[in-house]
Amino acid sequence: MTDRLEYILFSIFAFLVRLMPLRVIQAFGRFLGSFGYVIARRRRRIAIDNLTHAFPEKSEKEIKRIALGAFQNYVISITEFLWFPRLTPQLLRRFVRILNIDVFGEAYRKGKGVVLMSAHIGNWELIALSGAYFSGYPVTIIVQTQRNRLVDRVINRYRCMWGNSVVSMESSVREVLRRLSDGQGVAMLADQSAPMEGLYVTYFGRPAATHQGPAIFSLRTGAPIVMGFLIRQHDNRYNCIYEEVRTDDLVGYSEENVAELTRRHVALLEKYVRMYPDQWLWMHRRWKHVDKASGIKAETLSTSVSSEPSAHEAKVAEETRHT
Repeated sequence: MTDRLEYILFSIFAFLVRLMPLRVIQAFGRFLGSFGYVIARRRRRIAIDNLTHAFPEKSEKEIKRIALGAFQNYVISITEFLWFPRLTPQLLRRFVRILNIDVFGEAYRKGKGVVLMSAHIGNWELIALSGAYFSGYPVTIIVQTQRNRLVDRVINRYRCMWGNSVVSMESSVREVLRRLSDGQGVAMLADQSAPMEGLYVTYFGRPAATHQGPAIFSLRTGAPIVMGFLIRQHDNRYNCIYEEVRTDDLVGYSEENVAELTRRHVALLEKYVRMYPDQWLWMHRRWKHVDKASGIKAETLSTSVSSEPSAHEAKVAEETRHT
């Protein structure tokens, strides 16, 4: 009963959003984000604390400005996502500019499939849609199943516009391997906190438990990692940029290579977050295990691998070992 009520409320809100022009819902999202910054005190404290550690050189006023922008960007992205059914190819071409789509195509032409990575920066839902449309290469998106299955089905239907498909994180390993072996692209977000027993990589000067899955997939299959970022501009349009993570000097699968490749894609993410700090999800507890990792020396974090990977990542490593 609760799920059905949530679904009805979600459907009504999504319907109302789609009644408005895109510019209006972006302004509406900005307003709701500002409101959320005021009332979501716990998340605001997390964002300000994360930013204070990440940018010790910035003033309190600047930190709060960035935190407010992060709340606004998050809600604008949600309202834009709910507007997706009205998105046409013509509007997408006006709304999104791909700066270097050739990186995307060159990675595919290697014939090993592509591990496409992004992060909760700009509009992370729109980048998969844009990449599929502009490149002509639909992707399989690894998603976390929502608790409310009715809402989950609607969200995934939006994600699958223009040829994309989804696979749940809980059952993704074999399907990811199959898609990569077929030369296809697999898209994932890996910027949120991994389990405490995972790999720790330095991110903004602090140890952060980081998912090893993308590096394991890449090193086991030979698929290049391409990171894509859809960055919001002042006029609420987007610039999309791709960068391939260097792997040519990492020969074969090993724990050391997994750690090094993970360090490289985390460093690339940090580069873009530093350039556009108000577009990343600072209200997430990215460093929630930092105190528990205090026994690891900071200077060794970028190359150290826990002897006990998470259950999902152990499954990834085990199943890729037999491909």
